[in-house]
Amino acid sequence: MDILLLSIIILIYTLILGYTGYVAWKRTKTAEEFMVAGRTTHPYIMAMSYGATFISTAAIVGFGGIAGQYGMGILWLVFFNIMVGIFIAFVLFGKKTRKMGHNLGALTFPEFLSRRFESKFIQYFSGFVIFLGMPLYASVVLIGAARFMETTLKMDFHLAIIIMAVIVALYVVLGGIKGVMYTDALQGTIMFLGMIFLVLATYYLLGGITESHQALTNMASMVPESVRAVGGTGWTSFPTLGSPFWWTLVSTIILGVGIGVLAQPQLVVRFMTVKSNKELNRGVLIGGIFIFIITGSAYIVGSLSNVFFFQQTGQIAVQAAQGNIDKIIPIFINSALPEWFTYLFMLTLISAVMSTLSSQFHVQGTSMGRDIYETIFNKKGEHSVTITRIGILIAVIIALLLAFILPGSIIAQGTALFFGICAAAFLSAYICALFWKRATKNGVIAGMVLGTLTSLFWLLFVYGKTATSLGILKALNGQNMLISAQPWSLVDPLVIAVPVAMIITVLVSLITRPPSKQHIDKCFKGL
Repeated sequence: MDILLLSIIILIYTLILGYTGYVAWKRTKTAEEFMVAGRTTHPYIMAMSYGATFISTAAIVGFGGIAGQYGMGILWLVFFNIMVGIFIAFVLFGKKTRKMGHNLGALTFPEFLSRRFESKFIQYFSGFVIFLGMPLYASVVLIGAARFMETTLKMDFHLAIIIMAVIVALYVVLGGIKGVMYTDALQGTIMFLGMIFLVLATYYLLGGITESHQALTNMASMVPESVRAVGGTGWTSFPTLGSPFWWTLVSTIILGVGIGVLAQPQLVVRFMTVKSNKELNRGVLIGGIFIFIITGSAYIVGSLSNVFFFQQTGQIAVQAAQGNIDKIIPIFINSALPEWFTYLFMLTLISAVMSTLSSQFHVQGTSMGRDIYETIFNKKGEHSVTITRIGILIAVIIALLLAFILPGSIIAQGTALFFGICAAAFLSAYICALFWKRATKNGVIAGMVLGTLTSLFWLLFVYGKTATSLGILKALNGQNMLISAQPWSLVDPLVIAVPVAMIITVLVSLITRPPSKQHIDKCFKGL
């Protein structure tokens, strides 16, 4: 380990990051600036912040590891990330969200839904879902960076988690959303350059694009029998239709993240930080290119790592990582690439984790301060910002505790599950808020509550991976799952809960009194 080189790289990075956070702190004076950056964010900063928040170590380390196990089929998630997470999100959802959020004076996503449907319950219920659910996502993002630091720097895993969490907490507490978005833009730029080099270096190392992909195709016979038994067919072919391998890849990984992105509170709030649709239009191209490079590179490198490990050790990637897929990308980079790049790539991952964590902690804090404290106790002003900052610190502590106790190979799974919970709770309400004037308060509340409960029920008692690992049903009646027959035990909760929430929202809205024309005119003014 070259301590001098590593120290210089970290020092330069820390100074630049510190200065960026300081500028944001100096420009943050009011609650509106703390929560939505005064609604005057530059399109590059907004788009890069959105992309860097969306794509974290969960994508690079966690889903890169999933690619090492499942192969190139995960590239369908890149399509969903760009088509749904960027184009549909920015063009169809973002423009209406920006304008309606401005009409309603909303500063957070729960407040946006609350004011659209004139319900305080919606605001604090949404705040509780975010505050209690997001630590799962934050903890797996922490784990992603810590695994790489553990492998690269030989640092204690738990110490790495603590260091990352403390650094992020400091600039989020001080700088609010500006501190988050300014540093996101810087970190996103570093991520972009790092991933371009990584994928090019991997192709060079394996003899070129055609050669490396053909070598991966030729390794189909190396798929373990245990994987073949559940539908695995190779790293360049899709799993057998309807098999356990197929259901996990499609319903949990591709749909869970690809659809769930639309209802992510930390992403939705980005649309309310810009002044006009012009910034959103410009952000589509910037965000699309960013997502394509970051996710595409991670999934390609994860898949091709099998070729490298087989050539070097005779093992496939999962075997080289000793069964923990979260270690595939860190081990590949440390084994295959020069030391200087390992240090620079560490900055890529640190940037990824800090950009995502900062947004997660910020939205958890605003959920506590703005959506729960203000709504329940009817108090506003400086007290709200103080409670928000306390909420951020509590969120950090919860994420740390979860990161210490969660099992291996959890990063991608934890990310997909949280995206699914958000979709179950918020997606139907969000769609109706923007596109259906007839939706009612009672309909939205019914859909949100039932969607959330359905998702939790499926996670705890039906979905095989979580029901078995949590063991709640087993403690009650001795069974691992309520429905053991396939495919139900393999179907992700999102596939069940989102349609349930939407159907209930529509049905209850149709049998309850519609909102007043005056309120609807106010919400949709200029749309």
